[in-house]
Amino acid sequence: MAKLTEWNVEDETFWLGGKRIAHRNLAISVPSLLCAFAVWMFWSILTVRMKDAGFPFTDAQLFTLISIAGLSGATLRIPNSFMVALAGGRNVVALTTAMLIAPALGAGIALQDKATPFSTFAILAVLSGIGGGNFSSSMSNINSFFPKRSAGLALGLNAGIGNLGVSVMQLVVPAVMGSALFGALSGAPHITALGKQMWVQNGALVWLPFLVVLAVASWLGMNNLPHHDSDHTPAALGKILGLHLPAFAAAGLVAWIVVRYPKLGLGAQLGLVLLAIAVCLALLKLLPGKVKTSLDKQFAIFRMKHTWLMTLLYIMTFGSFIGYSAAFPLLLKLFFGKSVTNPATYAFLGPLVGSLIRPVGGWLSDKFRGSVITQWSTVIQIIGALAVAVVIKQAQGNPNPAHLFMPFLLSFLLLFLGSGIGNGSTFQMVPFIFETQFAGPVLGWTGAMAAYGSYVIPTVFKSQIAAGTVQNALYGFAAFYVVCLAVNWWYYARKGAEVRC
Repeated sequence: MAKLTEWNVEDETFWLGGKRIAHRNLAISVPSLLCAFAVWMFWSILTVRMKDAGFPFTDAQLFTLISIAGLSGATLRIPNSFMVALAGGRNVVALTTAMLIAPALGAGIALQDKATPFSTFAILAVLSGIGGGNFSSSMSNINSFFPKRSAGLALGLNAGIGNLGVSVMQLVVPAVMGSALFGALSGAPHITALGKQMWVQNGALVWLPFLVVLAVASWLGMNNLPHHDSDHTPAALGKILGLHLPAFAAAGLVAWIVVRYPKLGLGAQLGLVLLAIAVCLALLKLLPGKVKTSLDKQFAIFRMKHTWLMTLLYIMTFGSFIGYSAAFPLLLKLFFGKSVTNPATYAFLGPLVGSLIRPVGGWLSDKFRGSVITQWSTVIQIIGALAVAVVIKQAQGNPNPAHLFMPFLLSFLLLFLGSGIGNGSTFQMVPFIFETQFAGPVLGWTGAMAAYGSYVIPTVFKSQIAAGTVQNALYGFAAFYVVCLAVNWWYYARKGAEVRC
């Protein structure tokens, strides 16, 4: 599609004709983001099946793969926050979707051989972070296509159905492992302890045809907007690749540290998040020419107080959603694997609930104010975290915790429910707090910081599992939610708030 020459969706007359274009871009963006999430998060299920297939890795190493993918996706969101303005939405979505072919194909080949070294899987986990990075550019792009009065629903649909990629993946990946789905490309099966054949590699390969189709569809069917610097396509594609390099360098450095020094303390492991952010931003500042000029303008968001307040709130909502999505399957396996048949098959329910409710959170926010919906969703998260903590405390060390499985599952679903509603409501607040030119970068930045939940939450669980005090992780998360509840009420929800939205 050609670059649009005019775009003024706040004008109701213009919107009558423009909404068809906006909805077409949304219709392509949604499945592209869904597949991006699937590839980013497929380690949460692949690691479970790798354990069943007899790969010679410890539980800690498997959690590390999940954490590395999460950290990489979060770090890649930093340049993606600013990428659309520099290169055009259509160019960004098409190229980044095509880039996901590399980790999907690579993992599909690596998983065929149990002798594949752990370092290879760590590299592939870093590459799969491309799918996590796509979220920030996708949301920034879609926000520009819709007027403020309907942005909540549009962003909720894009993110909500995109997030659904986690749940779809957790359903699809186990389902395609029963046969040589791709013929010779699938390779030989693995034999489980029960003597069953299993093609773990299919869980990565299955996304290839969808990625190819969606990359082509994005290139042919989406638009670059007039206020985005996308006139020269080769230069725009070069900018996209160049902007990825600082994030890959930062994520790769931290991944190397995590693999090289597996016994780092929890504080040091969490400190690596700050290292990744600092290295990525420092390298981005070194980029030359127009890229540096544009980034300097967009970096103005870092001088705005509300950027940091909304970052905190989005960490609470999306950070919780993506972190719990990553850790949930292995938690089910570890706590109930010996007392409940295939407990990890229920893992898709959490991301499903969180994803489906997200557009509802956006829609409710359009009707009743985003800060009000955020307030109530935070209360739900606090109750959910405390409920999970109580159940986990009883399940730890219990030789037959089968009777606790349903309370555990329902309590976790409450956490996903609250975080999903809050995902929609917090993003709806951003266009009302920030001027138009800053709303997109803020959406991208907050999404980047929140995505570190996919590294932090599995890392915290990993440390507490080793100590036998997993409930302490939930108590800590609940305390954080209480802080966020106070911040949202003071700055946005109460009468006389600084920005009542």
